[in-house]
Amino acid sequence: MTFRKIFFVAAAAICCAASATAGQASRTEGGLAFQAQGLNVRVEFYSPDIVRVYKEPVSRPCKKVSIPVIMKPGRVELSFGGGGGVATVASERVAVSVDTETGGIVFADKQGNIMLRDKDYGTQFTPRDDAGRPSFEVRQAFLLDSAEVIYGLGQQQTGLVSQRNQRLLLRNQNMSICIPFVHSAKGYGLYWDNYSPTTFTDNPQEMSFDSEVGDCADYYFIYGGTADGVIAGVRALTGQAPMYPLWTLGFWQSRERYKSPDELCEVVDKYRELKVPLDGIIQDWQYWGCDSNWNSMRFENPRYINKMGDPDYMRFLPKGEKADATGAEPRIKTAKEMIDYVHKRNAHIMISVWASFGPWTDMYHRMDSIGALYDFETWPRHAGVKPYDPFNPVARDLYWAEMKRNMFDLGMDAWWLDSTEPDHFDIKDSDFDVKTYQGSFRSVHNAFPLVTNRGVYEHQRQATSDKRVFLLTRSSFLGQQHYASHSWSGDVTSTWDNMRRQIAAGLNYSLCGIPYWGTDLGGFFASRYNNDINNVAYHELHVRWYEWGVFQPIMRSHNSSPVAVEIYQFGKKGYWAYDAIEKYTRLRYRLLPYLYSTAWEVTSGSGSIIRPLVMDFAGDSRVLELGSEYMFGRSFLVRPVTDSLYTWQDARRNGHQKDMADVASVDVYLPAGADWLDFWTGSKHSGGQTVMREVPIDIMPVYVRAGSIVPFGPDVQYATEKRWDNLEVRVYPGADGRFTLYEDENDNYNYEDGAYTTIEFEWDEAARTLTIGERKGKFKGMLKSRKFNIVLVGGSTPAGDVPAKGRTVRYDGRALTVSL
Repeated sequence: MTFRKIFFVAAAAICCAASATAGQASRTEGGLAFQAQGLNVRVEFYSPDIVRVYKEPVSRPCKKVSIPVIMKPGRVELSFGGGGGVATVASERVAVSVDTETGGIVFADKQGNIMLRDKDYGTQFTPRDDAGRPSFEVRQAFLLDSAEVIYGLGQQQTGLVSQRNQRLLLRNQNMSICIPFVHSAKGYGLYWDNYSPTTFTDNPQEMSFDSEVGDCADYYFIYGGTADGVIAGVRALTGQAPMYPLWTLGFWQSRERYKSPDELCEVVDKYRELKVPLDGIIQDWQYWGCDSNWNSMRFENPRYINKMGDPDYMRFLPKGEKADATGAEPRIKTAKEMIDYVHKRNAHIMISVWASFGPWTDMYHRMDSIGALYDFETWPRHAGVKPYDPFNPVARDLYWAEMKRNMFDLGMDAWWLDSTEPDHFDIKDSDFDVKTYQGSFRSVHNAFPLVTNRGVYEHQRQATSDKRVFLLTRSSFLGQQHYASHSWSGDVTSTWDNMRRQIAAGLNYSLCGIPYWGTDLGGFFASRYNNDINNVAYHELHVRWYEWGVFQPIMRSHNSSPVAVEIYQFGKKGYWAYDAIEKYTRLRYRLLPYLYSTAWEVTSGSGSIIRPLVMDFAGDSRVLELGSEYMFGRSFLVRPVTDSLYTWQDARRNGHQKDMADVASVDVYLPAGADWLDFWTGSKHSGGQTVMREVPIDIMPVYVRAGSIVPFGPDVQYATEKRWDNLEVRVYPGADGRFTLYEDENDNYNYEDGAYTTIEFEWDEAARTLTIGERKGKFKGMLKSRKFNIVLVGGSTPAGDVPAKGRTVRYDGRALTVSL
């Protein structure tokens, strides 16, 4: 009997006993249970779209509680059938067939199209000792279609978009975020719920997950039909993404590191003096002092608290810093003054907090007293520093209490949770025997960043609803979007090849359902450019990376010492690098209404900001493995320039400039299924073709999908400087289109109680009319009336980054229609 026919045979009698026996399947409230190959197997529908498969040795039953999964099984209407050693169960969306002899499981849609096969005899449990506890190595194999394209697995540095035909060790480390989740172009996702180091293998024979330790084989099949549907399933399973404050979507400046409050505040001053927009400044490590005092969570470096020369504090001065205390008296004398000064300059401040503690800190001894330190080598090396145990709820309480008392209560705005893998050097297998509150470190390793970020998020939410949580973290796991967590791609070296690799890394990370991701703009280590900020070849790389940063969810410039990358390090107005950086910074701020509204779609509708082209153009086979471009929201197609075109380096890595009048071009593929308008010129192109786009140093190829409606904000110095009472609304004709403008109070959680407004814009291509719908909702201080400057792009109105003149209409919240 064919698989297709199995689902449509008349319902057959199957065993309904409370417990299954070999060769039979029991009907359960949520699915099926049976025994096969010495395993107890349960198939349970959590929803019509999400199916959990749970397998355990008959001789060693266990009770598993998932770390990232917060969804509880719901009541799902199911139909049952079977015959000939096969049992079936189906919802309105997914049909599952199980072979009670081989243990094989097949997932299909209701039309009988096979999505995925859990391989016959594909589950293996190999006994092992896990830090003195009997356990297993667990392996699960699946069968994919030969031409199937899969994505996901977190953020890998392979430079590949498709994850087929690879063997990868999924163990979190700097620059590699490891998530055992695959997202198929066929419209389903598969999450292997195991947190130990896991080897992913795909070859012509099978796809498999081989985990170092586990008591069960546990996975979730998520049917979406589309990529957006899969991501909606991931969010339903592991949690929705909350809104960030509006100011987080502006520009962030960082450096490794600002060495005093004066130095940090002078950066903010300089941006304000130059009138270049800025919303965030970041204090990196060693505000606490030396390595032995690592991450004390206190401002104990004498330079930060006006204690230079004080013997009680000079011992904290970082190694290598001059102890000369005869310099000028500091302007900013305390951490509180620093934070207040940043706020008075209409900016926000984030601070680096690590997941480890040095032996001089109080936190080290508090954690040690409850057995919440891991004994292996971490960063900084050879200083006695140890990671803490975030799986321990008491340790999480201690961690937040210290952050709150010493920083949050001073007014700190956001947290940089660094080294959340955590850093691990001189790795030995015995290091993974370290006991955590939830088992061996081996058994929970990859979930470390999830529980670390969750601990801070939940504690801040308990402390106040007036300030939204914003977390920057170097590592991640499935479900981390639920805890206001934004990941970046780690400490990558500044090279063109690494820049290219980050695009594919970000696309796969986004397809894991986690929407906020970015990079160190320009890369972190500039050693390939002799760590010389005056190296013109580095200028080109930084400018191109920075241009791409405008179209990342969070825009943050950061680099390793001794290189500093503030805009004024790149010369002055009139120099091409400075001018390009300023131009793109202003463009980012003009895009804030579009980006904030897209963020609302992320929160309210399980949307995505970084949209690999498979999400919108799955029918175009040419985009399935394309790793050079993507959609930014639903309107913008961006193609970062990832090659050196205007500079070159000699054998000593010194940079030299070419003639910039000799303009180079790059190829851009415009997906089939839409027409496209060049953002900079307004020229129109049909989809399904590759075009060559000229790219002078200040132009990155950006195309807008026909039918897009894009609001542009005012020219500002920080995100909330001006109200959105006179927005430019651009219509890109060529197809019907819709856009929802979202607004709220910008930085609290009142939106969760309905304090927000939406305005729906709808373009009718045939009638050439833009309908602005009735305003829905309300919040304190909302605009009751405003102007919209309606611009029809094309012909003599190319727009680009320059404000365009259009037709001005007044809007008071009532629907109106504009003919264009």
